[in-house]
Amino acid sequence: MSLIQTERLQLRLLRDDDGDAAAMLQLLNEPGFHQYIGDRGVRTLAQARDYVRNHTFASYAAHGFGMYAVERRSDGAWLGNAGLVRRDGLPCADVGYALLGAYTGHGYAREAVQGVLDYARDTLGLAELRAVVSPGNTRSTALLEKIGFRADGTVVLPGKDEQLLLFVNTPG
Repeated sequence: MSLIQTERLQLRLLRDDDGDAAAMLQLLNEPGFHQYIGDRGVRTLAQARDYVRNHTFASYAAHGFGMYAVERRSDGAWLGNAGLVRRDGLPCADVGYALLGAYTGHGYAREAVQGVLDYARDTLGLAELRAVVSPGNTRSTALLEKIGFRADGTVVLPGKDEQLLLFVNTPG
């Protein structure tokens, strides 16, 4: 069932079935994911299934939101994920997203993030959202700025040592 629909995409709850687990395994091991988000140490289908259960399902249960599968409406292709995360060290939910390398550069990330932003406001009633980006990730910085996020300094999240760029999006 689709939670969010855009012109070309649908975003739905992730599942712990073989299809989503295999797609997540691939996504979590993309070079760009490792470079800009981090190595989650997920190397097998079973670990990917556990990752979805322990991270995504836990977020759905605790917060009523989380990361969602991003699929192309025309053919159902699994492109990546996008959604909302509640991180320690930030005052509100933040937007996260990652696409498989084959699907970058086609405007899918921007469309998915805009869909998440609209859903957060219109359905979940979230007034303020944040986003964090690794300093070298210029494509993500540009995407966030295009959809109305503004730079708001830097942050080091609890238990981490990397200083991240912080962005904020508030209505108005």
